[in-house]
Amino acid sequence: MHDTPSDRTGLAPGWRWTNSFATLGTDFYSPMATQAVAQPHWVGVSASAATLLGLTPEALQTPDWLNILVGNQTAPGSQPLSSVYSGHQFGVWAGQLGDGRAALLGELTPPPDHHGVAQEVQLKGSGLTPYSRMGDGRAVLRSSIREFLCSEAMHGLGIPTTRALSVIGADHPVYREQPETAAVVARLAPSFIRFGHFEHFCHHNLHPQLRQLADYVIDRFYPACHTATTLNGNAYANFLQAVTERTAKMVAQWQAVGFCHGVMNTDNMSILGLTIDYGPFQFLDAFDPGHICNHSDNQGRYAFYKQPNVAYWNLYCLGQALLPLIEDQDLTIAALETYKTIYPVAVDACMAAKLGFPEVRQGQRELADDGLRLLAADRVDYSIFWRRLSHWVHNRENNAGTQDDSVRDLFLDRDGIDAWLLRYSEHLNDIPRGLAANLMMKTNPQYVLRNHLGELAIQAAKNKDFAAVAQLQQALERPFDEQPQFASFADFPPDWASGISISCSS
Repeated sequence: MHDTPSDRTGLAPGWRWTNSFATLGTDFYSPMATQAVAQPHWVGVSASAATLLGLTPEALQTPDWLNILVGNQTAPGSQPLSSVYSGHQFGVWAGQLGDGRAALLGELTPPPDHHGVAQEVQLKGSGLTPYSRMGDGRAVLRSSIREFLCSEAMHGLGIPTTRALSVIGADHPVYREQPETAAVVARLAPSFIRFGHFEHFCHHNLHPQLRQLADYVIDRFYPACHTATTLNGNAYANFLQAVTERTAKMVAQWQAVGFCHGVMNTDNMSILGLTIDYGPFQFLDAFDPGHICNHSDNQGRYAFYKQPNVAYWNLYCLGQALLPLIEDQDLTIAALETYKTIYPVAVDACMAAKLGFPEVRQGQRELADDGLRLLAADRVDYSIFWRRLSHWVHNRENNAGTQDDSVRDLFLDRDGIDAWLLRYSEHLNDIPRGLAANLMMKTNPQYVLRNHLGELAIQAAKNKDFAAVAQLQQALERPFDEQPQFASFADFPPDWASGISISCSS
């Protein structure tokens, strides 16, 4: 482990690299060297993510940083490694997996006067690792742009997520369904440990390593579990319960904003309750509870409406992996049962805010469910409905002189939506003027990363035009603001958008 300040890391002295994960030992990872690519170039940089490390975009966009974040150069003091884990993929035990195309450089800590926080820095797409299996260890430009934009979009929406510091392209050829070019995303998170890390050591009966890993995560991220008196004071059961609660709240936010993850395998679930691994994701266009965004998901396991139950199933797998440490099946089940109370409470709170209610109120769930049924029946655009409803409430509260039909115009069933709006209005009558609309404008986004917007940015980027990436990123960083210059990003998707196919190779 390297604890001394780095003399040359592509940035000013004072930042330092450490790697606490490496202290666990080589049962948990393999040292690796990233593989160079020729003529790397910046595609996108997140100023917001850079501030986590106490950096400005100008300080980041140097030749040294370019080479460090694409894997051409090892920062002095960093310690690249790829970790081993296992997991269930599409509900089936897949055995040993691991970081097949990711290199953890370590934790970068900024100087105290730069007001940043230590973050693990991971490169995705930096070349072969010992866990690449049949893959090439690379990521393509299109998937890297999607991950970069969606990580920062989710942060803008207030949803827990890994962050994307940068995406860097290169002319290095990569072969998927057709020849493409390579790219590397630099991701940030307090930790990239997944449910699958615990499954790996449990499955192989490596219980000392399982305990070592659990103690490491609890000590660093869940220290209150050591002293909690709940669940008989069992630290590992309390740890499972804490992860369960974080996961439930995160998935509730997914459902409220219409986000489909697409590949909720246990190895794609963060132990910190972060959205991780943006592959075949999608934000809903037309509202369809059964929407499947992953072309590879032939059975519809990860359909939008199934995500809450899949999250619980994945947590159950984590509970099985932790059972050798908890040593009590009843305590394990009790820890998991909190999902069944936390998730509906979290969803109700999210929907209350979307409806402009300062708190959950009687009859709200029925009102929301009936509204969603109307949306599904007429395949109404999910984000546009909620944003128009926000404006409708604003106009109502401000006694706008003209009749506002913007919401009812979205529906074929005019009688149905009229009746629903009447019921909804009755709930608004006792809320102080201006409060509901203000809450809704801060909850229902004007901009989400729709598939067709990402596709347009990707097509331009293939021709080395990265302006569309930057513009889309700018809009998504402030998704609740009107931003008239980006009004087209809030339009209905074009007809061709429904033909976009996103798979696990994306």
